[in-house]
Amino acid sequence: MRQFETQVQYLRYQVLREVSRLAWQDSLLENVTEIPKRIVSGKKPTMRCCIYKERAILSERVRLAIGGNQYNKKIVETIDIACEDCPTGGYEVTSACRGCLAHRCYEACKRDAITFGRDQKAYIDKSRCVECGLCAKSCPFNAIHNYKRPCEQSCKVKAISMGKDKEAVIDYETCLSCGACVSACPFGAITDRSYLLDAIDLLKRSEGNRQYKTYALIAPSFAGQFPHLALGQAVVALEEVGFFAVKEVAFGADLVASREAAELEEKGFLLSSCCPSFVTYVEKNFPKLKEHLSKSLSPAGTLAKYLKDRDPSCKTVFIGPCFSKKTERRREEAKGLLDCVLTFEEMQALIDGKGIDMEKLPPKPLDDASPFGRRFARSGGVAEAVGEALKERGSSFVLKAVSCSGIDECKAALMKKARGNSDVNFIEGMACTGGCVNGAGCLVHPKDLSLDVERHAEQAENQTIASAIEKNT
Repeated sequence: MRQFETQVQYLRYQVLREVSRLAWQDSLLENVTEIPKRIVSGKKPTMRCCIYKERAILSERVRLAIGGNQYNKKIVETIDIACEDCPTGGYEVTSACRGCLAHRCYEACKRDAITFGRDQKAYIDKSRCVECGLCAKSCPFNAIHNYKRPCEQSCKVKAISMGKDKEAVIDYETCLSCGACVSACPFGAITDRSYLLDAIDLLKRSEGNRQYKTYALIAPSFAGQFPHLALGQAVVALEEVGFFAVKEVAFGADLVASREAAELEEKGFLLSSCCPSFVTYVEKNFPKLKEHLSKSLSPAGTLAKYLKDRDPSCKTVFIGPCFSKKTERRREEAKGLLDCVLTFEEMQALIDGKGIDMEKLPPKPLDDASPFGRRFARSGGVAEAVGEALKERGSSFVLKAVSCSGIDECKAALMKKARGNSDVNFIEGMACTGGCVNGAGCLVHPKDLSLDVERHAEQAENQTIASAIEKNT
């Protein structure tokens, strides 16, 4: 039985599963408004003031689960009605304030936002406060704390602020679509648009007329996502649901590693291109460095192109932990390659919605890639694979790589390089801390998931990048 990490994750799954179930039965249109009632009945407790508000929020979740507004291309959205129970946040004076004589906080504040009560303890006038933090820095008792909302804390590019009604507002000019805020929100008030219906439509049409084959492209972080199953059982489940075949994106990673090794040797300095959020971050924040981004597509895009070069009529559905893959498929260089993108959460709902019991299926081996391609799933794996590809090429190029886990580390490495304070010649950027194994679309986020990836890597039949490429070509 699937175990969910939080009730928010379970609620997301319930909505996706109901949408999937009704779509497979061709009865979604006439029953879509009944989904909130099925999930929250009159007898079930609710965390809201009443079941009617809970259902209103669920209606918004259903709207995004069936694709949302087709004219709005943003992937991550706030459900305003669900975003109300977090504290307003900002700087507040705690009980640690001693009402001291120095009043350093008052002297530090340039906006006259600090006042004092009869007890001489400080108070902050929120209408005047500009969140500069000078008062907190000046207090000798550390009595002033900055209480940020979970979504604001999680966003490393400061793309989230509070709107006029204290709801979370996303600045899409800054947003990387990484999904960190979605994982962080304890109320599930920020969520992503789903393309689950698009995947079901592709599979139905593929099954009905056999005019094309639909491939499931499974991300390297697949290992460990279904701890109650053998990995091969999930592979069979995807075939049962209608995919012609399941392919490892790790093989696309092998191709990328080989190509980036050649590109690095030619140019002398390179930024990795496998993480869409990292690529977007470089483009938005370090425009002078974007010319050094690898010209290779991501592993998913590379594998999709590999398949479509051989069968132009085929369809590809990427399945992985990544929200920003949903934006990548619309980038100019990737258009027409990835026909649909699902997260692991959506994959679970796709299978369960059709009534397939994965635990009862016989496992089927999946062995397209090398250990190095499979290690792309965790931080450091890309640099290791590029180093291996250089070695297999017999290159004398000396790799000086830095692997960045999370946007903060990416920022530090890029700033050093931009200022000329770094001699590294390859920067591997991962927007998610730890790499794709900690992506927002994962079913599970255990601390040792990288160990599952490593075990899967060690089981690879092809022990070199070159042998994996030769086998598949």
